[in-house]
Amino acid sequence: MGPWRCLLLLPLFAMALRAQQQQFMEYVERRLTLLEERISQWHDQSSRYSTELRDFKNQVLGMLETAEKEREAMRSEAESAAVRVDRLEREVDYLETQNPAPPCMEVDETLMEKQVATAKQRKNEKYTKLTDCSDTIASIRAMKILKRFGSTSGLWTKDAAGNSEKIYVFDGTANDTVYVFPRMREFTLFSATRKAARIKLPYPWVGTGHLVYDGHLYYIRQQGPFQVIKFNLANKTVVDSSVFPAEEQIPVFGLSPFTYIEVAADEEGLWAIYATKEDEKNICLAKLDPTSLDIEQMWDTPCPRENAEGAFVVCGALHVVYNTRLPSRSRVQCVFDVSGTLAPEDASLVYFPKRYGSHSGMKYSPRERQIYAWDDGYQIIYRMEMKKKLEV
Repeated sequence: MGPWRCLLLLPLFAMALRAQQQQFMEYVERRLTLLEERISQWHDQSSRYSTELRDFKNQVLGMLETAEKEREAMRSEAESAAVRVDRLEREVDYLETQNPAPPCMEVDETLMEKQVATAKQRKNEKYTKLTDCSDTIASIRAMKILKRFGSTSGLWTKDAAGNSEKIYVFDGTANDTVYVFPRMREFTLFSATRKAARIKLPYPWVGTGHLVYDGHLYYIRQQGPFQVIKFNLANKTVVDSSVFPAEEQIPVFGLSPFTYIEVAADEEGLWAIYATKEDEKNICLAKLDPTSLDIEQMWDTPCPRENAEGAFVVCGALHVVYNTRLPSRSRVQCVFDVSGTLAPEDASLVYFPKRYGSHSGMKYSPRERQIYAWDDGYQIIYRMEMKKKLEV
């Protein structure tokens, strides 16, 4: 009975095993189906997140691009506003110089008479030198012709007291615009004025007797009596002005009838070279205070106006340059030393090289020991050989 029963139960066990396997397979398939659904759902969510992220990125990029454009627009507006403010400041400065305070610019006749009286009292007094400079011109060592620029008459110069390399050009004998070149190279290489800055003065100048000294321009204005204007080149404003205390002025140089006052500089400071009807044959000299424009001392010199074309001061000695009506060789023919160290008859007769015409402007540079000259539209540099006055 036992073996037969086992044989009968064996198919039942097989059927039960197959049923369990079938259930297990169905369970696995359900789990796999569920897993596939979850993977599909994750994939869909990942794609959606990726799309949203890409859209957000594009949105941020668009916002950044818009912000950059707005920043550029604001920067342009700020630069434009800065330009307008700068222009407005210049216009305000110009209006201030065009309409100065009446007490500063009106000619006080009483004050002028007092200045003339005080200057006359100190006329021809002995001069006490401020430096130990005792040099005088021995000869013209070299001449360099740089270029031809502007009118036949004019002036070009550097700052006589500072270390600036700027070149200042005054074209003509009556104008209100100064050309400023940054260095000698720009002035020499370019024929036009496109490399030059322009400074428009509040009042036009007369003559070629201007001077650039320690960051300021000293120039002559004619409005009734002659005025010396002190103009700050940095902020473009009039610092001071003074009526020159000399009566009935006449052109200081016989061959340069457009110049009534020549403002000069040397190792001692500022000077004014002028002439009056009182002594119309000879040239006069005055020592100027560069701060207040007051006249410190005045001298009548023995140097004649006739045939004089220019003058400059070296170590407290006036050097007058002469020529002829038909231009020939210019020469220093009269020297007047305010300290009395060098007698006029003991000075060397210095000849300038033959050039084109006659000098309309001559500026001595104490720092470089050379002269910036304007000769018939040509700009020339004269380098000088110096010697001690006691050796002459």
